[in-house]
Amino acid sequence: MSNKQNHAQWSSKVGFIMAAVGSAVGLGNIWKFPYMVGESGGSAFVLAYLLCIALIGFPILVAEWMIGRRGQKNPMDSFSDVAASEGKSRNWAIVGVVGILGAFLILSFYSVIGGWALNYMVKLGSGTFTGLNGEAVEGVFNGMLASPGTLTIWHTIFMGVTALIVALGVTSGIEKASKIMIPMLALLLFVIVGYNIMNGGFAEAVTYLFSPDLSKLTGPDSSTIILSALGHAFFTLSLGMGIMVTYGSYLGKNISLLSMARTVVILDTVIALVAGLAIFPIIFSHGMDPAAGPGLIFVSLPIAFGSMTAGALLGTLFFLLVTFAALTSSISLIEPSIEFLEERTSMSRTTSVIVATIAIWLLGVAALLSFNLWSDVLIFGNNIFDLLDKLTSKFMLPLAGLAAIVFAGWVMSQDSVRQELGLSGGAWTLWQIVAKFIAPIGVIIVFINTLIS
Repeated sequence: MSNKQNHAQWSSKVGFIMAAVGSAVGLGNIWKFPYMVGESGGSAFVLAYLLCIALIGFPILVAEWMIGRRGQKNPMDSFSDVAASEGKSRNWAIVGVVGILGAFLILSFYSVIGGWALNYMVKLGSGTFTGLNGEAVEGVFNGMLASPGTLTIWHTIFMGVTALIVALGVTSGIEKASKIMIPMLALLLFVIVGYNIMNGGFAEAVTYLFSPDLSKLTGPDSSTIILSALGHAFFTLSLGMGIMVTYGSYLGKNISLLSMARTVVILDTVIALVAGLAIFPIIFSHGMDPAAGPGLIFVSLPIAFGSMTAGALLGTLFFLLVTFAALTSSISLIEPSIEFLEERTSMSRTTSVIVATIAIWLLGVAALLSFNLWSDVLIFGNNIFDLLDKLTSKFMLPLAGLAAIVFAGWVMSQDSVRQELGLSGGAWTLWQIVAKFIAPIGVIIVFINTLIS
């Protein structure tokens, strides 16, 4: 039974779009997407990604919003109540629980990486990397990981900022912060892209990103590229984490879910591609490897920033950008837990924020210690950080996302779905094909592939 009498609502369509885009635009766009492009064949990966996000990401996003809006509660109770209203088992609440728990676990280690970005912003601003060679820059990164005190300080600051924002509420906190940070993020991206246009490597980056080598999609690595794109398309939109169900619960009935989803998907994708144009020209103009993997922005880019004119300023702006991206996602990752505590206990929002933040912070400390003091603590062969990452990305998120689209496609009455989406004719037929077959099969393929890889 919910204890909340007045469920929060977004104050405007723009506020909702900024919050949803903020959730989607995170480290996945600025950090993971560029290095996945580098590792997976450049523009061939981009093309596969665009197709997958349209056929998999878009319908699951709509499904999660729809379930949240229809339930008007936290993810657990939304799944339960909507299922009951359709004459189905309330046990569908388990899907909501998995989503809430997944977001909780993800934020614990996501906050650690957000702390890295904050730390690097300060390091770049103070000229730490100026004139350093590759070995020295890698030494700085490894030195940060080896220091539990340093990691704890920055993890604490990052979680503290996240808590302050969400404590202000849905409209005054999340919505207002997103309206500020997303335009700032876009501005910083375009400033860096503008610098790149005038300083070399830009034409090579454009070719790398936007001239598809279709032979790579039919060659021996094609399945790897397509599956990587499918997986990233699913995860980049914050699906399977209870976030979009939570955000959907704050939506009014007058909002078109399909048009909002189209806007969010387009903005999320554009920002990911522009992030590539912000990063790859710097990589190419300094003769570096675009397939450097996770170390691309924490090792490769600082080497370049340390050797270029105005590199300290540009590097500071870049890691400010990364920090904004991390924060817009972190505030969405903590919100499902807060909404749950508010509605299922007698706690106020402020108390719920404090409780959730402390719990996530503690787990984050355990995650960061896996880089140093607890590096020999292994669970199923993984340190704590990697275990949290694999448990959520390989199991919890795909299963929760699959359950959401199956729920929308097969459990909810199709009259209810048609009413929510306002579709008819060919558009309704197309939605049913995608929601009932294409999207679920796509997620199943990703899940099976992650299990055997």
